[in-house]
Amino acid sequence: MQSRDNEGVELGELSFRPLKRIRPPSFSPLTAWRALKSFVEYRDLLVTLSLHRIDVRYKQSALGWAWAVLQPLLLMVVYTVIFSLFTRMPNEGVPYALFVFSALLPWTYFATIVTTSATSLVNHSQLITKVYFPREILPVTYVIAALVDFAIASVVMAAMMAYYHIRPTASILYVIPIMLVLTTFGTALALILSSLQVRVRDIGLAMPLVMQLWMFATPVVYPLSMVPARFRAFYILNPLAGTVEGFRRVVIQSQAPDLESLEKAALISFILLPIAYMFFKNREASMADII
Repeated sequence: MQSRDNEGVELGELSFRPLKRIRPPSFSPLTAWRALKSFVEYRDLLVTLSLHRIDVRYKQSALGWAWAVLQPLLLMVVYTVIFSLFTRMPNEGVPYALFVFSALLPWTYFATIVTTSATSLVNHSQLITKVYFPREILPVTYVIAALVDFAIASVVMAAMMAYYHIRPTASILYVIPIMLVLTTFGTALALILSSLQVRVRDIGLAMPLVMQLWMFATPVVYPLSMVPARFRAFYILNPLAGTVEGFRRVVIQSQAPDLESLEKAALISFILLPIAYMFFKNREASMADII
């Protein structure tokens, strides 16, 4: 005779299924560590959903993957016309088109992460309410999809460098830690914003405006050297300042990144990510009820 639990469900029928208890919210490092182990166990689902995200991203669009290139490319054209023809912006010895595109590349990567992942949970409400899986998988898939877009747009960057006869040097190896810091910061914001969007739907609506303002507070169309010295300490608290400027310097200027701004960006990013993850897991228990 098979035993039954309090709800009358035959335990023998459930013995082959993993048991998951969704407990009340808990803001605890230990809970976050257990959740991280669960996230690793669901890595196959992460890969599957990421591939699906990449596959359907531009599936029904006429231009397809060209959209990954068009956004930074068209912005480069607009900024080049404005800041090299109508008004002169310092370009630190490189063609302004290449100067601005090399900053738009990491900026667009970050902006894509933030704007698309903010609504990742709300857009998959039916999935969240019907089956359990670590919810952080959804915003992380948008990070992976944005990284694929970045890789595609990097081909255009390489073509522009060849056109302007700029050869990469050993300094380009700094791209690896720079992109690691940028991805860490973007992932942290993706976790925070997507969990907030479940309760406050204004988040997704506000993000395009926030990103426009944020871009002009980041050295994209101008170099970091233009920031007055008296504001520099406050300015580089923006993690995008160190990563975007650093990316440009190591790729097209063959220089080491500004270590002060990059170190602060790394410090902020690596502290924020575990806090963001614990915040996300704290909100996870009530997501299915609210969404």
